[in-house]
Amino acid sequence: MPSASFSSSRSYVRRSRRKGGHRIPLPSRTQSSEPCESVPCPNNVTGSAMAATACAGPSGSGGGGSGGAPPVPAAPAAATPAGHHSPYDLRRKSPPAYHEPGPSGSCSLPARKRPRTSLSQGVDVCNVSQYLQYELPDEVLLCILSHLTERDLCRVAQVCKRFNTIANDTELWKSLYQSVFEYDTPLMHPAPCQFEFVAPDECDADNPWKESFRQLYYGIHVRPNYRPKKDSRIKHFNTIRAALEYVEERSGVSCSSGGSCSCGGGGSGSVSASGGGSGSAGVCSCRRTPAPPPALLFVHAGLYQEECLAIDTDVQLIGCAPGNVAESVVLEREAESTLTFAEGANRAYAGYMTLKFSPDATSTMQHHKHYCLEVSDNCSPTVDQCIIRSASVVGAAVCVSGAGANPVIRHCDISDCENVGLYVTDYAQGAYQDNEISRNALAGIWVKNFANPIMRRNHIHHGRDVGIFTFENGLGYFEANDIHNNRIAGFEVKAGANPTVVHCEIHHGQTGGIYVHESGLGQFIDNKIHSNNFAGVWITSNSNPTIRRNEIYNGHQGGVYIFGEGRGLIEHNNIYGNALAGIQIRTNSDPIVRHNKIHHGQHGGIYVHEKGQGLIEENEVYANTLAGVWITTGSTPVLRRNRIHSGKQGVLEENDIFRNAQAGVLISTQSHPVLRRNRIFDGLAAGVEITNNATATLEHNQIFNNRFGGLCLASGVSPLVRGNKIFSNQDAVEKAVGGGQCLYKISSYTSFPMHDFYRCQTCNTTDRNAICVNCIKTCHSGHDVEFIRHDRFFCDCGAGTLSNQCQLQGEPTQDTDTLYDSAAPMESHTLMVN
Repeated sequence: MPSASFSSSRSYVRRSRRKGGHRIPLPSRTQSSEPCESVPCPNNVTGSAMAATACAGPSGSGGGGSGGAPPVPAAPAAATPAGHHSPYDLRRKSPPAYHEPGPSGSCSLPARKRPRTSLSQGVDVCNVSQYLQYELPDEVLLCILSHLTERDLCRVAQVCKRFNTIANDTELWKSLYQSVFEYDTPLMHPAPCQFEFVAPDECDADNPWKESFRQLYYGIHVRPNYRPKKDSRIKHFNTIRAALEYVEERSGVSCSSGGSCSCGGGGSGSVSASGGGSGSAGVCSCRRTPAPPPALLFVHAGLYQEECLAIDTDVQLIGCAPGNVAESVVLEREAESTLTFAEGANRAYAGYMTLKFSPDATSTMQHHKHYCLEVSDNCSPTVDQCIIRSASVVGAAVCVSGAGANPVIRHCDISDCENVGLYVTDYAQGAYQDNEISRNALAGIWVKNFANPIMRRNHIHHGRDVGIFTFENGLGYFEANDIHNNRIAGFEVKAGANPTVVHCEIHHGQTGGIYVHESGLGQFIDNKIHSNNFAGVWITSNSNPTIRRNEIYNGHQGGVYIFGEGRGLIEHNNIYGNALAGIQIRTNSDPIVRHNKIHHGQHGGIYVHEKGQGLIEENEVYANTLAGVWITTGSTPVLRRNRIHSGKQGVLEENDIFRNAQAGVLISTQSHPVLRRNRIFDGLAAGVEITNNATATLEHNQIFNNRFGGLCLASGVSPLVRGNKIFSNQDAVEKAVGGGQCLYKISSYTSFPMHDFYRCQTCNTTDRNAICVNCIKTCHSGHDVEFIRHDRFFCDCGAGTLSNQCQLQGEPTQDTDTLYDSAAPMESHTLMVN
């Protein structure tokens, strides 16, 4: 469609028409090759407006009358920026004093009102034009101009300075703009596939409504049953399909070179401002002018059903309505994909609309390969500000599949779908930014089969399954996403998948945070992982991820849980405030744990059990309620150069282990560690305790200033001890026994002093009950008692757990042999139904 001149320049040719013996110059009807700064042009000029146009002075005259009439000053309102004043904030010019016509035939209106006369009575047209051009009130002119189309409005702006000021009035253009586009706020279109609403008072343009009109003028409108103004050059269609067919027809127009140049004689579907076709953006060799942008289709408010939209050209579809645009423009299908982008849609766009896929559940037609939005091989569309809803239980709402599929999907709401929200597969890529993905029945996001998307700043929450699921060699870069309140893990990695996850917040999962299993990989760096119901990170079944520089805290169970032959590199993390162990290693798992800070846990720091292994070096483990490091049940980790302090237990080579509330090193249950060149000191219990038939090798350690003793061995324990220095320990247990105290007085139920324990057959105590020697002498005097062994216990008599009340006065207690293990994770169920 021809473009209107949007500039205020007077680049028109002189034309003449004879009327009443005068030659009246008229503005040129020829169009500028480029849109001018004014705007589009309205309908034909009629009535007084045409008369005003007819009386325009010659080109470049600045708005004077015919002959030698004195110039009339410009309207004072021009001093105020035209873009932001009220429509009536224009000057009211007082009638000038009457002057006799000069010898050159110049004339002016009298100061007093003259009687009306018609042109047929021989009145000089100059007087009429003078009045219309300079004396007609601004309000009247505004009313007249409000009936014009954008094209004629631009022509009027070229008449004179006064007309230019009035024709560029902000409210005038706002009214015209909203009648055509219906938007409440100007929509700027600075580049292909870029649209953004800008508040008028925040826009740099003097007249934001006019500037938006200029940028959007070449668009085609889909507006069912709409009748545009007479002579409007803006194309309107009743259906999207009809508009697309028009675009395809126009794209077949040949260029002036006969199709021999690089533009291809019309290109692949883009439509210029003049309605012609062109190739991709660039310069046409036949005319050496910039190629126009892709075709632009405005889809106005309404429900568009059963239109099969498969886009394989560069066309831009954007919703067009007042209020919430996306909610007002709805595209819906019951069979086949609602909107499909295929090869060739390299600069295509869909924005500000609702896409719905609502298959009939009773229909026999298969739709498991159909989606609400589908992006296939070798295309790179942009999908922006869309609401996406799918009722299909057998397919994702959004499917991006195939090599070369590289869309941009941003600011979309993909929620309340009955399957996966976003599915990226088969080597597809793409950028996915600032989307809301929530309350979907299965995974919020699926990535598989070497797909490698970039996902930034997405909000993924309250899913009925896992938040993000990468599997079967899926890749991807995930940055600054907020993932929370999903029913299973926030992020699940499985079967060779290798995502990179940075600066994300993964929290309040109904089970856990990150779950890596079945040979999963991945790099998890600089994330915040907190407040999950199970462990913050699970690693199992030969998986080997990197967990680096994360904060893992306030979990309702453990921090990092490695089990079932899991591996992984766990380094430089800050792990604190978890209900169970900061790091737990079990069942033949063999991770590398280094340079972490593990502190203020409600149980232990590092817990290695059930044949756990691993290299644990240069960590700082402190202020945990139970053991700093607890190694048990056949586990054989290697510990080097750790600082383990201020906890309530603690563990093998060149470590500083100090100020623990329980044993500095506890070796138990068939473990066989080597402790070499450690410093174990200032503990509030024993320095080293070995129990439950464990053995150990202790070489060249320094064990000093511990409250319950340096090296405490249970019955039947025979470690290899050589070259150690054990000195200045306090032996508080022996002092308490010698003073006749119940040992519960010095241990409570949080530590376990190693000494002789007994049972009372008279009181029918079991092997799990232990009574200290002083309670045997006092509370159970004359009873049938027996020696159990020398080992670490607290006194059940003093704790008040026996039927007889302790005469040495104790306190109530609780069982410390409660669950220390993190719960086993659940797995995503998405594979069952896709």
